[in-house]
Amino acid sequence: MENKPLNKNLKLLFKSSLIVFVGMFLSKLLSYFYRIIIARHFGPEMYGVFSLSVMIFGVFLSFSLMGLSEGLLRYIPFFRGKNKKENISYLFHFSAYVTIFSSILFGIILFFSSSYISNNIFHTEMLTIFLKIFSFLIIFNVLANLLLISIKSFEKIKIYSFSMNFLSNFIKVFFLIIFIFLGLGSESISSSYFLGIFVMFLFSFFYCKYKLPELFIKTSLKKKDKKILRKDLLIYSVPLMFYVFIAMVFYWTDSFFIGFFKSPLEVGIYNAAIPISLLLTFVPELFMQLFFPMITKEFSKKNLKLIRELSKQVNKWILLVNLPLFMLLLSFPKLILNILFGSEYLVAQTSLQILLFGQFFFSMSIISQNLILMKGKSKLILFDFCLISFLNIILNYFLIPMEKIWFIDNSFGINGAALSTAFSLICLNVIFSLQTKKYLLIIPLRKKMFNLALSALISFMILLYLKTLVSETIISTILISISFVLFYALFLFLFKALDKNDLMIIQAIKRNFVTYNI
Repeated sequence: MENKPLNKNLKLLFKSSLIVFVGMFLSKLLSYFYRIIIARHFGPEMYGVFSLSVMIFGVFLSFSLMGLSEGLLRYIPFFRGKNKKENISYLFHFSAYVTIFSSILFGIILFFSSSYISNNIFHTEMLTIFLKIFSFLIIFNVLANLLLISIKSFEKIKIYSFSMNFLSNFIKVFFLIIFIFLGLGSESISSSYFLGIFVMFLFSFFYCKYKLPELFIKTSLKKKDKKILRKDLLIYSVPLMFYVFIAMVFYWTDSFFIGFFKSPLEVGIYNAAIPISLLLTFVPELFMQLFFPMITKEFSKKNLKLIRELSKQVNKWILLVNLPLFMLLLSFPKLILNILFGSEYLVAQTSLQILLFGQFFFSMSIISQNLILMKGKSKLILFDFCLISFLNIILNYFLIPMEKIWFIDNSFGINGAALSTAFSLICLNVIFSLQTKKYLLIIPLRKKMFNLALSALISFMILLYLKTLVSETIISTILISISFVLFYALFLFLFKALDKNDLMIIQAIKRNFVTYNI
């Protein structure tokens, strides 16, 4: 009986992750396809301009949201756990009114500052048209964010995944191809990006209007109660506004300094490595769609033991998939870059390997980050990211201009950027882990994770040996990768790396499979 809530939540998490997997797989496929079309059709320089424009747009977007989307993600599940529908509706309306005003304000600022940013900071006029078009997009992206976060908070993961992961990216790719065919030139990039966000906004708006009436009910709350709700939401959200901004600064610091010290060409080359390294965030994202609303709802009921067990198990599942994926990507950077982006981007292979280390360690800290946010310590998260972002800025400033860093060639500046980001991510992992232990007495690790790591390490050694026996081609890489996965699965079995919760999920899959076939 004691394990029933845990088993129920793990099954729900796993089921939702399968749904999200389909959406995110299509999302990654389409978003990479979108980037690859830009990179190959328009060249590294235009791809660099596009990357810079997305970076700048993201900064203005984060201020426009004011952290309120993150606030809703905590408080909607929290009040759902307490069955307080009026509180949910009031907080949603309050957030919408505030962000509409802020998005209009920041849209105007971006429009009129676009020429200055383009010419005086990044020294390229090509950025201007991108930024002007994106300035009109801010309000639609902000409202889409609030609506999608609400959908996610109500655990409507299928709809959230469809709109966020598939619909927007499909529209971008579809119209990019159409516009290129019509001969629109570089304007096809910004126009297709605009349409992707706008269609996502329309879909999420009509879904919420007709399927989530709780968001639109009239409230009879007293002024005193409204004031308390506003205060609680803002106290939690405002630090997260700066957190989101600082996180944006952190993730775009390397591209910014490469653009500042070098040119859009080097930015474009470096941004071929970034999306590949971000594949290691794929698995954590599968579970985080439901994990945070789930633990927040349980936190409102004071079910800390359940939260502890969920955290450990989900972190193990992340390691189970990410460790072999990390090893495969680390082994074949040159081939992956050549297939996806072309030979012009092969110089980024060392940067890719360095970034993979940082992203792997950071992927193991995402559970801890969510636990700290669940506790309501948004100011602490803000402080952590400020500290790490400052470290990243200092490292980028000194390392990018260097021609050589130890034995690593850095003539393009991109390896220095990768080292800065990877080291900062590893430090952030350590900080989050220590804080989770201090404030929640939770270490999201299981003993079986050692068996899992040992299985992956032995399989990786076999992979490296097999790699020396053949030349690196697509066929040989596929065969070696399949062999690696098979050895990994064998050693997982031999070293008994799977626990009772893993076996429970496997049994549930078997039952569903048998039922489906019958």
